[in-house]
Amino acid sequence: MLALAEAVGRGRVPGSNVALVLSDHADAEGLRRAAERGIETLAVERAGRTRAEHEREIISALEARGIELVCLAGFMRLLSPQFIEAFRGRILNIHPSLLPAFPGLDAQRQAIAHGVKVSGCTVHFVDETLDGGPIITQRVVPVREDDTPETLAARILVEEHQAYAEAVALVVKGGYKIVGRLVISQ
Repeated sequence: MLALAEAVGRGRVPGSNVALVLSDHADAEGLRRAAERGIETLAVERAGRTRAEHEREIISALEARGIELVCLAGFMRLLSPQFIEAFRGRILNIHPSLLPAFPGLDAQRQAIAHGVKVSGCTVHFVDETLDGGPIITQRVVPVREDDTPETLAARILVEEHQAYAEAVALVVKGGYKIVGRLVISQ
């Protein structure tokens, strides 16, 4: 989130601003760090509510602020079809693997366990499938013989910071078309 906000601030994502940082945890570090940078923050906690109630409040907050693009970062929960429909084609996610390989949790651990020689990150549109929406961009990171999930994750994170800004810039510009699961720059 901070890397994306910095990229926007530096003009790497022309014509955009980070209007809101939202979390489902009031004590999230990202909320504090966003507030320090003058970005509006909002906590919409899950506790004591159904998923539908929780998501309705998030949708309402986003719509009230005129949010045009939702960029997920560390939001470790599947979105409902109702949420996706409210923002269809306007929700991006970053995942620490070269999708479709290793979707879901512990992608770095999965990559190492499978003995792959390369991993990386993927920015994709969110749809109703787990990490299965159209792929906007990917970055490759070699997997070293001595890698742990933590060391691999640290190297992938460097690429995630670049890839997310690149993907958001493409989507904001609108110079793409979707063919199957692939996003093609025009």
